[in-house]
Amino acid sequence: MVTTREWVLRRRMATQRLTSPGLPDAVDAVRLLTCVQAQEAPNALWSVGMRTRGATDDGIRAAYDAGAFLRTHILRPTWHFVAPEDLRWILGLTSPKVLSGMRGHFAKLGLDTEVAARGADVFRKILAGRTALTRREIAPHMRSAGLPDKGLPLGDLHLMNELMGVIVNGPMKGAQHTYLLVDEILPPEPELERDEALGALVHRFFAGHGPASIKDLTRWAAVTQADVRRGLDIVGDALESVEVDGTTLWFDPSVPARTAPDAPRAHLLPTYDEATLTYPALGFPVADGHPRGPEADPWIDPYASTVVVDGLNAGTWKRAPGRGVARIELKLASSLTAEQTAAVETATDRLATFLGAPREAFDPRRVEASGKNLGKNSGRGVDPGTRRS
Repeated sequence: MVTTREWVLRRRMATQRLTSPGLPDAVDAVRLLTCVQAQEAPNALWSVGMRTRGATDDGIRAAYDAGAFLRTHILRPTWHFVAPEDLRWILGLTSPKVLSGMRGHFAKLGLDTEVAARGADVFRKILAGRTALTRREIAPHMRSAGLPDKGLPLGDLHLMNELMGVIVNGPMKGAQHTYLLVDEILPPEPELERDEALGALVHRFFAGHGPASIKDLTRWAAVTQADVRRGLDIVGDALESVEVDGTTLWFDPSVPARTAPDAPRAHLLPTYDEATLTYPALGFPVADGHPRGPEADPWIDPYASTVVVDGLNAGTWKRAPGRGVARIELKLASSLTAEQTAAVETATDRLATFLGAPREAFDPRRVEASGKNLGKNSGRGVDPGTRRS
């Protein structure tokens, strides 16, 4: 079936619960998307919050600290939120390719499988008994064992052990992430056969992100196009496809994807949100008068948080500096109508409510909302498909 970009974008937004009723709990939103990119953890909390009914920043942080969902390097060499029951089988399917692809990078840092194994021994010793330690607290123990204790080598030693399923982020300690042993927080599970895991990943991705293409999935996870085609064969009739501009897009017709009558017209989508980062080839059309200029493309700058209004990429937003407050600064397309601008104002109110503080005066070209720190977005991130340790 041939369809339009507009239909695809509407269905994606509803599938991801941005324009359809939110899910009951934060972990339900994480499960829907299978994994939620989360190297900018405060922004990722807002991604989860937008898809959860009645969510607050404090509530979702509490759910994370309680272990309702986890944060670790998975799928690609970068952090994601993932439901506990999905951690082991996804690591088993995708980590070998990630680790193999980074072998040369690790070698330049003096890291290899032997060093990673020695690091695993240290982690198992110092984190035993659910002892949650930050990277800074772990560093002296690595130094005592003759292992990397600072900088990128230490970060990548953690990364290797996350991908190997040895450690995972634990509850926050102040502003710092801690680490726990996977085996102490998750029960052992039988390993899935590769075909079973591949079918599950392919189905879950298209169910939570569809309509999407094969290339969207190979960008999202460390699998090949041949893997995805094999997974589609395994899934069979559970997925359907449509065609847009000569590209086949897959989706699960059983997933609720009806836009609610009272759905918001505007959204402040954070950096790395699954609704924008997932689709480099078929994203939101750029509104006339976009602040990035007439050549603007939503994929050119994946680090800018995106304002979406009526299915258009209508501008950018970021947190501006402020002592004790979070100021949300907007740059909007000049073509927005008064109604569309009012919809952005409402979206900013939702963000302020999520943060638990009233927002300040609204201006069409600049919005400042008081609240808690939503995370530093400097625009100096890494490539969305690579690791950030």
